[in-house]
Amino acid sequence: MLLSSTALITGASRGIGAATAQRFAEAGWSLQLMARSADALEDVAQRCRSFGVSVATECVDFSDPAAIAPAIARLQQQEGTPSVVINNAGAALTAPLSEVSLEQWQWLMQLNVTSVFQVCQAVLPGLRAQGGGLIVNISSHAARSAFPGWGAYCTSKAAVQALTRCFAEDERQHGIRLSTLTLGAVDTPLWDTPTVQADFDRCAMLPVAKVADTLLHIAQQPPQLLLEDITLMPAAGAL
Repeated sequence: MLLSSTALITGASRGIGAATAQRFAEAGWSLQLMARSADALEDVAQRCRSFGVSVATECVDFSDPAAIAPAIARLQQQEGTPSVVINNAGAALTAPLSEVSLEQWQWLMQLNVTSVFQVCQAVLPGLRAQGGGLIVNISSHAARSAFPGWGAYCTSKAAVQALTRCFAEDERQHGIRLSTLTLGAVDTPLWDTPTVQADFDRCAMLPVAKVADTLLHIAQQPPQLLLEDITLMPAAGAL
């Protein structure tokens, strides 16, 4: 079966997700966009539609585990199964592990790990039925390192790496490929959120446009080729 050029992008209302949606639209891809903020998501969708592509949106709070599968089911019922899924939604939290509350821990793991697991599970039946597809999970070089005050985040991204590899082995027989894009610091609104206390040089960070270009490159590879992981770092290294 010929796969459509349709991408589902989570966390598409800002930052990496918004830039990726626009880059894919410029390249002629149809889009299925998911995020929590309805107004911000619609703004991104309108910009993408200006390139003459089809854009569907679905508002969902990825911190709510009960909301994710129904939201994806609605999208797929209306728009069909995408050929590429980009799990970008997530958050960060800075605090020594000894000071992270159980509530904070569970919130971060839901957003960064469990929601990724849920999205993968929700799209797999459709991907199998159409003969394959690609899932790209956004990870971080924090998965491979330990940074003071970033323990919960490091743990969550290490889990995403392992989750991706395990799903890849399970789904290879169905023609479904899974990749990670492992990123250093990216200049996004994440650094302005109240759960992140960090003073890095944002001018030295990766621009979101370069991340979006890399995601498009991964998505454009033929089904016979798998880029298991691409690591994209600022030239200055870990900030």
